[in-house]
Amino acid sequence: MTRKTSHDFDPEVLRLFDLYVHGLTSRRGFLDGVAKFVAAGVTAAGLLEALSPRFAEAEQVAKDDPRISASYVDYPSPDGYGTVRAYVAKPAHVDGKLPTVLVVHENRGLNPHIEDISRRLALDHFIAFAPDALTPLGGYPGDEDKARDLFPKLDQAKTHNDFIAASRVLKSLSEGNGKVGVVGFCYGGGIANFLATRLPDLAAAVPFYGAQPTAEETAKIKAPLLIHYAGADDRINAGWPAFETALKANGVKYEAFIYPGVQHGFNNDTTPRYDEAAAKLAWQRTIEFFNAHLSS
Repeated sequence: MTRKTSHDFDPEVLRLFDLYVHGLTSRRGFLDGVAKFVAAGVTAAGLLEALSPRFAEAEQVAKDDPRISASYVDYPSPDGYGTVRAYVAKPAHVDGKLPTVLVVHENRGLNPHIEDISRRLALDHFIAFAPDALTPLGGYPGDEDKARDLFPKLDQAKTHNDFIAASRVLKSLSEGNGKVGVVGFCYGGGIANFLATRLPDLAAAVPFYGAQPTAEETAKIKAPLLIHYAGADDRINAGWPAFETALKANGVKYEAFIYPGVQHGFNNDTTPRYDEAAAKLAWQRTIEFFNAHLSS
């Protein structure tokens, strides 16, 4: 069956889906809003289903791929929620110490897509470490809607500290080379920006369509940034001009790319918002950036 793309949906349907995904409208609000776009044989609920993730179809690196070693670990976060679970992926055969990358999920916790992203990084010879912010609420529940409903219940101050603690784990990892990078998507893109403002020894940060820090916080950034934005993402892009002004004013080293015409979430290949050309280019740039800044 041919996979749908964003071009198969009216832009207003995509806008409403973006609001629903980010908790800015309810399921009922989405269904009512897209009712006028329903065609013969398609229901509003069917539109929502068509836009929702299909993890198995998009998986690029199998869980049991012999080229990697993957497992779950619990790490301490004394200033956060106490203990957090994370997924760790690394090459199966390692010579010497490897660079490390903290992988930060979207607002649904550690789902199969983020685990797959971690395995992809392992194939590129990084140790990938992906915490589950939903750990204190029982962890990713296996259902995207349930996960999204849980997310607002987190104390974000504690959750932020959980990610700071994760960076410290990677910094001291015996198999790591002491250099830590971070890549995050949507909510995780905002966390990548946040960590860059809080960790003076962070070696590199790659936010994908993430919320931007204030000008005051931007002044604290020491790490080089590689910033990815979707061209058709007015909600997030509205914060870019002020962020860019602050980056320039404070002499922060950065590269920024806006991929024309693509949707928020374009890197996530589990949904129709995925754009293959933009995602491949952004990922190639990400790996090159990490190789440049995280190698010994």
